[in-house]
Amino acid sequence: MTVVVQQTPTTAVIQESPQDDLAPWQIRAGAFAVDVLPGMSVVITMALVALTVVLHPVWRWVCVSIGGLAILLMLVNRLLLPTTLGWSLGRALCRIVVVKRDGAAIGAWGLLLRDLAHILDTASVFVGWLWPLWDPRRRTFADMLMRTEVPRAETKEQPHGVGRWTAAAVLAAAALCMGGAAVSYGVVYERDRATEQTIAQVQTEGPKIVAQMLTYDPKSLREDFARAQSLATDNYRSQLAAQQEVVAKGHPVINEYWPADGAIKSASPDRATMLLFMHGRRGAPPDERYISATVRVSFAKEGDNHWRVDDLTVVTKPKPPGNGK
Repeated sequence: MTVVVQQTPTTAVIQESPQDDLAPWQIRAGAFAVDVLPGMSVVITMALVALTVVLHPVWRWVCVSIGGLAILLMLVNRLLLPTTLGWSLGRALCRIVVVKRDGAAIGAWGLLLRDLAHILDTASVFVGWLWPLWDPRRRTFADMLMRTEVPRAETKEQPHGVGRWTAAAVLAAAALCMGGAAVSYGVVYERDRATEQTIAQVQTEGPKIVAQMLTYDPKSLREDFARAQSLATDNYRSQLAAQQEVVAKGHPVINEYWPADGAIKSASPDRATMLLFMHGRRGAPPDERYISATVRVSFAKEGDNHWRVDDLTVVTKPKPPGNGK
């Protein structure tokens, strides 16, 4: 007698985690925030600072290096620590894990692809990030694509020291962000504000200084020349003294100037260059004549915090105003 055994087809059963074991949305959001926000804060801060210190290559290189290091540490935390230690800082703090639907572990490349797949969650106007709120398996679009789930960790205890490591990471990120803001303020904003102060001071004081330097009277020639030299920097004083000596050996006459118009050509916290249009008179009646001249003046702030003339170049030599008639 032959016994016929009928074989029934079997299908592989995927062991899915019970819904109660899946991590709620708010816990997943907390773990993601711990893993990503400190590092992204540093990256964004350093990128903004690098853009503001573009004229300072050393600081820009420091900002780019710190930003790159922050990205590297985020990748290590998100991709390598889960494959070697079984958790990232955020997931360990919230006691959750990322696994495949059958409960198998997911490797570093799988975690990388899953993080890249989160682009779909963002591109859908963040709907994918909110999808776990109503999805039966509490999955994002990235989880659906990569066939992953996020259950609670089997152990109820956090890995030893994870709280201290998380606090250290957050504090370090905050310190770097504050340091970046301080660099931006010190290197850029403070310098810009000092430059604005320079422009305001030179526009007010510069024309008066030049007028006093160029004005002299034969009756008080020595005093006038001494005053003019006190308005010059050490760099320009010797050149000014040589010019004064030539005037003194000739036949000096009254030479008086007053500013008519001017414009700042360039400025920095300690230096400024100004173009000045001057009116004046030379000689005494009946030989008195009115003149005009244009000069380019470089100012420098010395140790006593006073502005002095560092160079003076005559752009247009003194001539009678108008057509000279």
